[in-house]
Amino acid sequence: MNIRRNKTQTLAAAKAGISERSARRIEGATELPSQSPRRYWRSRANPFALVWDSEVVPLLKQAPTLMAVTLLRKLQDDHPDQFPDGLLRTLQRHVRQWRALEGPPKEVFFPQEHAPGHRGLSDFTAMGELCITIAGVAFVHILYHFVLAFSRWEHVEVVESGESFEALSQGLQNALWQAGGTPREHRSDSLSAAFKNLAEEEDFTTRYAALLDHYGMVGTRNNRGLGHENGSVESSHRYLKEALEQALLLRGHRDFDDRTAYEVFVRETVMRRNRRNAAAFRVEREQLCPLPVRRTTDFVEDEARVTRCGTFTVRGILYSAPSRLIGHRLKVRLYCDRLDCYLSGALVLTVARGTRGPGHSRGRILDYRHFIDSLKRKPQAFKGLAFRDALFPREAYRQTWAQLETRLPQRQACQTMVALLEMAARDGVEGVLAERLDALLLAGELPDVKRLREELAPRRVELPQVTVLLPPASRYDALLPSAHRQPAVAA
Repeated sequence: MNIRRNKTQTLAAAKAGISERSARRIEGATELPSQSPRRYWRSRANPFALVWDSEVVPLLKQAPTLMAVTLLRKLQDDHPDQFPDGLLRTLQRHVRQWRALEGPPKEVFFPQEHAPGHRGLSDFTAMGELCITIAGVAFVHILYHFVLAFSRWEHVEVVESGESFEALSQGLQNALWQAGGTPREHRSDSLSAAFKNLAEEEDFTTRYAALLDHYGMVGTRNNRGLGHENGSVESSHRYLKEALEQALLLRGHRDFDDRTAYEVFVRETVMRRNRRNAAAFRVEREQLCPLPVRRTTDFVEDEARVTRCGTFTVRGILYSAPSRLIGHRLKVRLYCDRLDCYLSGALVLTVARGTRGPGHSRGRILDYRHFIDSLKRKPQAFKGLAFRDALFPREAYRQTWAQLETRLPQRQACQTMVALLEMAARDGVEGVLAERLDALLLAGELPDVKRLREELAPRRVELPQVTVLLPPASRYDALLPSAHRQPAVAA
């Protein structure tokens, strides 16, 4: 009837979701349609009357969290053919009524009002459910998530190294400098990167305490096992993942060319969410404390010795190094995403930071380029190399080795594989060569190193002969104004 005031009867009926006939009947009626009174009495006998007080209630008093379906299955076992599955809804109403009248008290949630500039929250969230792939390979990662409680402004970073202090420090500092100020309180759950977790009080680690002191923040955490106490960030996890999922659906696929492309995608999604909270953030921005003059360190230092195998171990992860560093002890700076290795103060190596494998098995980050020269001299060592499988740069090389190992003698198979890796490293054709190897695998053929080298190796171009004719120096006098020219002197 509200729509009918300025619309036709047909249009008003369509907007109300009823037929034109019903619209005519309602409009022509002289009184409101009668409503049947709500029924508060039973229409049949209580099917659980005989067992409720004697069997069901004692079970509920002993274990108040028992589900109605569990109680129904128990009654069906004890009283065959008396309680069919159709009585489940009735039993659920009985249980709900008992809990309201006689059940244990429930936890009360107290809504909180957050003052602008008072609290910022940090947490990590797993992203496996989004099924992200990088160049067709599953990308195992988590997100660092920072939220300002008042404005809901947020900052997100992609993390592969787990919930480490380096990831927390880098993500938190990037968030604070992007926000342009610091909240008075930083809150998280019981992160092992921030808390020793040896006592209930705030037993900060030394590094985390130094980070808080540098930015003038007070550190707090929620009670263990009560994630809802950090609802400002916990609820944002769900909404962030929903936004990413919807953006992926619009994108049409979940594969990215590289990690940088995925990080840009995540950053754009977060920026769209922050634009909705721009007004509240401008209010909170005025209440944030000023930033310090500079950032503090977002890495930890360690030492590692390069073994005669050309490898070194940092936090249980095996890395490779150029052979010239064998025998030297490196000073290693562990960042969230990389390792910077120094020798006598000089940066000699930067590698991506690795993670442990399934079941906390030892991870390996090995660069086949570091071993090419030695494998050329001893190609037979490739067959039984302990970390051989970690040297293949792409899946095509791994599958090619499986075919070579099966169909060729050991000596020839090793020589061919080492030659392919050398070609990929020296000529910069790793990706192109992988495509050619995939084509050969589909055709059931083995690679011919000589033919592939002629096809893919960069051509040597002859440099043209350039002859430079130097003019006499006296010609440059013509560039000077006439007043500054020196008169010619007769010999």
